[in-house]
Amino acid sequence: MSSARKFRFGVMMPRAESGAQVRDWARRAEDLGYSTLYVPDHFVDHPLGPIPTIAAVAAWTTTLNVGTLVLGNDYRHPVVLAKDAATIDLLSEGRLELGIGAGWMTVDYEKAGMALDRPGVRIERLQESVQILKGLWGEGPFSLAGEHYTVTDLDGDPKPFTPGGPKLVIGGGGQKVLTLAAQTADIVGINANLRSGSANDPSTAPSMNPANTDDKLRWVREAAGDRYADLEIQAFAGFAMITDDARPIAEGMAGVFEATPDEVLDSPVGLVGTVDEICESLERRRERWDMSYHVIPIEQMDACAPVVARLAGS
Repeated sequence: MSSARKFRFGVMMPRAESGAQVRDWARRAEDLGYSTLYVPDHFVDHPLGPIPTIAAVAAWTTTLNVGTLVLGNDYRHPVVLAKDAATIDLLSEGRLELGIGAGWMTVDYEKAGMALDRPGVRIERLQESVQILKGLWGEGPFSLAGEHYTVTDLDGDPKPFTPGGPKLVIGGGGQKVLTLAAQTADIVGINANLRSGSANDPSTAPSMNPANTDDKLRWVREAAGDRYADLEIQAFAGFAMITDDARPIAEGMAGVFEATPDEVLDSPVGLVGTVDEICESLERRRERWDMSYHVIPIEQMDACAPVVARLAGS
């Protein structure tokens, strides 16, 4: 099963100093063999608006996919998002990977004056949004009378370049949202459990150790059923470092992850070690979790280029 999933690599770009820097980074990522440039969606410490940014990047490149990792569902009505996403997919000739999530960062909601509903409600709303997106990307008028949204006989226009719509990315760290991802997305992101609303919560790191990652993949496999073979499994390695001496780093992080140093080095949230060591770890992750799609911070794009050159497409 895992051998059918070819390695892909993306970069995450939360901020930039200028349009010229975004353009240069995007073209560099394309030249180095990265598959996708992603932009996050937060109101605090992430200044770039994701929709206009990925539209510009698509115009500046020719083969690089563009995407959001991920849009907060509560920040945009799904009818508006369906139109924006279809437009970008159409103009880029099918290079959009649309990531969308239920929303999680408490400070975003607080500072924007938006109500933060309990996780179950936000996930139910996300589920309806996904129905609307797919319905409007399909043929003919679409209607939905849901608990959170009502759409009546609306024929989505324009239609995306990709039949049925762009690839959908949904990720999470809890069973309910991973079940939704497994049943509806094309790319499933295996993330930390962020139920506290803060990435700095002490429970965040242990939720991404190998043992807890085993649980997440089990939930995805069980929920996906027959469609599991067609899913891409993705992880964001927010900590990436090429180094000849990874052991002290792993030993220092073992307590935080509630794992052994060796397990820390195989956690999906990091890429630490020599190029050979990282490549071997990525092979183990694909064998254990079918995890073949890895996203790194754009600042580490050049340093990790030898890993991409060796594994992308294999």
